Amino acid sequence: MKETELSEPLSLWLTKQGYAVSCEVKNCDIVARKEGELLIIELKTRFSLGLVHQAVNRKNLTESVYVAVPVLQGKKTIPKFKEVKKLLYRLEVGLILVRFLKTKTRVEIVSHPAKYNPRKASKKRNAIIREIDGRYSEFNKGGSANKDPRVSAYKQQALVCAWLLDKNGNLSPSTIRKSGGGIKTQQILSGNIYGWFDKISRGLYTLNPAGKKALNIYKEVLKEIIGKIDFRDK
Repeated sequence: MKETELSEPLSLWLTKQGYAVSCEVKNCDIVARKEGELLIIELKTRFSLGLVHQAVNRKNLTESVYVAVPVLQGKKTIPKFKEVKKLLYRLEVGLILVRFLKTKTRVEIVSHPAKYNPRKASKKRNAIIREIDGRYSEFNKGGSANKDPRVSAYKQQALVCAWLLDKNGNLSPSTIRKSGGGIKTQQILSGNIYGWFDKISRGLYTLNPAGKKALNIYKEVLKEIIGKIDFRDK
């Protein structure tokens, strides 16, 4: 496919909307005018960083800048559609999809250029802060793949619970917290997502063989954690 194949259906659609359409004007792929409005559309056969650069450069000419990309027959939409839409919204650039169907071509206006009003994702922001504050130390490397093992705040606190139980025997969640356990002690013991703990009676927990094995696996991690906490009972 060539970019010129996008030009005709877009030009026809714009003309039907009452625009006067010109193509390849001062490096702009399509320029449309109506009642004083100047609209620019940049074309590419696929979404790319180069297309983003073009659109951003056109913003000093008019606020009404769009990018147009094709959706080929048999495809529902373009790759990473949600991410593309979000990026263009932040850049205040509109998005047009040109759908190539069996017998016709359809122009779909996904979004118009609009003033970007950022909304803070408070819940996600707070979750990040909680994760950072819940860690005793840093063991993860930036840029590691999702499949790589990570030592989260939850796992660090679970290891501390396991260490205290191994050292002191059966304990209650409140005792573990007073001895240096984390704020999620109760949740960690009752949830037991790693399968390290057994509840032996109401409010009393013990460390099982899986937990003892985990202490050995994470012994280097624990060594660093323990060195950074003021355990009252160590």
